[in-house]
Amino acid sequence: MRYPLASLFLVLSGFGNLAQAQQAVTGTSAPAPSPLAAAVTPAPVTPPNPNAPDASGRYMLRDGTDVNLQFAQDLSSKTASEGDPVTLTLVDDLKVGDIVVAKAGDKAIGEVTKAEKSGMMGKAGDLNIRLNYLKAGDTKIKLRGTKGKEGESGTTGAVVLTVLFGPIGLIKHGKNVEIKQGQSLHAFVGDDIALVPAT
Repeated sequence: MRYPLASLFLVLSGFGNLAQAQQAVTGTSAPAPSPLAAAVTPAPVTPPNPNAPDASGRYMLRDGTDVNLQFAQDLSSKTASEGDPVTLTLVDDLKVGDIVVAKAGDKAIGEVTKAEKSGMMGKAGDLNIRLNYLKAGDTKIKLRGTKGKEGESGTTGAVVLTVLFGPIGLIKHGKNVEIKQGQSLHAFVGDDIALVPAT
């Protein structure tokens, strides 16, 4: 009688071990995830504002920003000389976002890089101007864009205005070149520059 009881005990013990093994494999005994843990999601990342001021309160005016200018003086290829200063004024406020960093009326400075009056045999007058900087408060904003004007051609009678990216534009054909005060010139900021708000 002892042997059958011992066999029955072993069989029952084996079933118990088998049930424990099945629980371990299926993972039914693992604790359920907390509802709080499932509800937590990472906060969205807000990208930095490119128009925000830096730690010193300055705003970054970017290279290539449009600058609308107008001549503050008359110029003529007949009377101008290489190296003569040229004064222009800013037409529209320059802004970084909604912040004005240079005000309309601020002065821009350039210089004549080439001036040739018309000559005999229909030789054209040439006048080239290089922009140097725009003065915003005590800060000089580098400008780029060279304006060359082509005088009237004896054959076409046209007047052509061009903006060139370089120190000197090659302008040919025409009479003396005349630029009047108030004439427009489109230029660009030459480098990134940090500026305080205009006052």
